[in-house]
Amino acid sequence: MPQRLRAALAVRQLILDGGLAGGERLSEIPLAERLGVSRTPLRLALAELQAEGLLEPAPGGGFAVAWFTLHEARDAIDLRGVLEGTAARLAAERLLDLRELDPVRACVEELDELVSSDAPAIEDFERYVELNERFHTMLVRLARSRPLESAVARVMALPFASPSAFVLPQAELPESHRILYVAHVQHRGILEAIEERQGARAEALAREHARIARHNLDLVLASESALARLPGGALIRGDVLR
Repeated sequence: MPQRLRAALAVRQLILDGGLAGGERLSEIPLAERLGVSRTPLRLALAELQAEGLLEPAPGGGFAVAWFTLHEARDAIDLRGVLEGTAARLAAERLLDLRELDPVRACVEELDELVSSDAPAIEDFERYVELNERFHTMLVRLARSRPLESAVARVMALPFASPSAFVLPQAELPESHRILYVAHVQHRGILEAIEERQGARAEALAREHARIARHNLDLVLASESALARLPGGALIRGDVLR
């Protein structure tokens, strides 16, 4: 693995795990020694993480870990909804053969089994995360748009913007199973709209589907234990507006 990529992955994980705090200025030499990489690939990795939004320019030069306001966290979720809504519409409009949807149908059927349980175990939530990410990845690919894929990937780089960001942190909350059920009903609705080549309906459903994450964000922020399990959750500051 190239040092630049290894450094980027390591710094990203440190940020998400709380090893680097919001607002903390990064010192290249100690960080390079900590990660076991040279300064040049580390500097490239830090520039990459700045482009993703996890780092920001520090006063006087260098990089610092970014803070995010609650508004920014919600905006990132909304932006994902806009992009995935566009993907769903394009998927419906560009579908050539219904057999292209076979993998999506299989994914939805597996999700059917998971959400049918009245008392899902933590392993069920972990499996839901895997299948949910697969569904969203296939949805974007069905759009047949490389620019759209790139835009989605950029938004997904923010820890709280991904479709599954809040599934595991909220697993112990009383509302968790109901939220998963509602989200999955929307999965099936998006699939059906694409099957019927109903672009406008598919887009509206996908955008509404993303708004569940905004509700989940509020639930997680209201629970200290759930917030502690949210990767990058400590970077969200509700009291800072900018």
